[in-house]
Amino acid sequence: MQNEPSRLGIQAFYAPPSAPSRPRIRRAEGIWFEDETGRRTIDVSSGPVASNLGHGNARVLAAMRDQAALASFAFPTQFESAANIALAEKLAKLCGPGLDRAFLTSGGSEAIETAVRFARQHAVARGEVGRWKMISRMPSYHGNTAGALTLSGDPVAHAMFGPLLVPMPKVPAPFTYRLPPGHTAESYAAECADALDKTIQEEGPETVLAFIMEPVGGLATGALVARDAYYTAVREICTRHGILLIYDEVMSGAGRTGRFLAADHWPGARPDIAVLAKGVSAGYAPMGVVMVPAQMAEDLAAKGGFSAGFTYYANPLSCAVASAVLDEVMERDLIANAAARGAQMRERLEAIAATSRIVGDVRGKGLLLAVELVADKESQRMIPPERNAPERLKAIGLDHGLMLYGRRTAGGAFGEWLMVSPPLIVTAAEVDDIADRLAAALGQYEEELMREGVV
Repeated sequence: MQNEPSRLGIQAFYAPPSAPSRPRIRRAEGIWFEDETGRRTIDVSSGPVASNLGHGNARVLAAMRDQAALASFAFPTQFESAANIALAEKLAKLCGPGLDRAFLTSGGSEAIETAVRFARQHAVARGEVGRWKMISRMPSYHGNTAGALTLSGDPVAHAMFGPLLVPMPKVPAPFTYRLPPGHTAESYAAECADALDKTIQEEGPETVLAFIMEPVGGLATGALVARDAYYTAVREICTRHGILLIYDEVMSGAGRTGRFLAADHWPGARPDIAVLAKGVSAGYAPMGVVMVPAQMAEDLAAKGGFSAGFTYYANPLSCAVASAVLDEVMERDLIANAAARGAQMRERLEAIAATSRIVGDVRGKGLLLAVELVADKESQRMIPPERNAPERLKAIGLDHGLMLYGRRTAGGAFGEWLMVSPPLIVTAAEVDDIADRLAAALGQYEEELMREGVV
């Protein structure tokens, strides 16, 4: 009967009754979780790379209480809210020229769907009714709704849900690790950009609506950062063919990479539309954001308006929470902290990789980092998939006081990794603590694999 409560909760959908129960959260504060047994663990990944401010932030909780006391819900077709306006103004300022209008949803998948619908409706308003194809990368992840899953490059997911989806063209992601034979990271990035150009031409430029990509990868590519020339090439290709460039910054946005937008690392390759979520409200309330140029919003509004909305879009409570989150991020200079602590964390991870037999690569920007797991560093051979290395390391991590988050994309076709992305409030001492504990956890798993002849 020990597992009976779990069968009544969300875990009933993920694991059989005989599976071990997840730790049950009692409270969280700063970068720490505490479960019902009193065990404390460090939030190494900010949950699913969302809790940018950590837990229990006083300003955000106060904003939540204050707004709830005033109005927790007001539907945008009936009321405007001061919280919506304040948040939109802050986002426009932080995202910069060309990304001046904010459409607010209740999550990243909704925001991706909204961006696609906005792009399509804008094209139709301009008389370009033939533009509907969305090109994305393989692998990639853009959300769990049907439309977002259509864009995601995941053969395993498409094998299950493909009959429900409209197939869209895919181009290769510019990996810097596990390169095709004969390639360097630079030459492969150029080939991937060329593949985008060729795909647009093959599909017919007049039929292509947009190209969507994560400027810094999330779980699908393990914090992939392409070579700089790739971003410039992609921007030029999209401009030349008259298609929109959409950056999925659901994970990378809101300061995590050491800039407010990851796009800010490549100022010559700005997107036409940017999608944010997770870090904007830092896990305190559901929130997704689509940032578009003011002119595009005005053009569409003049032609009858944008036909999209959700029950909780521009929700006053979520807007007030997100506004308080952004105030904390800016006033505490947490974007600079993400850059500094990210550099420190990367240095520590690279030192671990230098002596570890199972860490093949370290990559990312700011506090959006990942370590790739391998069974052999020279050949880049993966740990056998039946061992589910990310999940095994998650269990080991608990013994070392770490709450870890990892992923095997497409059944392991592209590798597997652990995300190292603690909240932006992390201190230098806490970075060292995380790195020490992670080194011990990886060492323990390495010894286990060596005993069993895997490494």
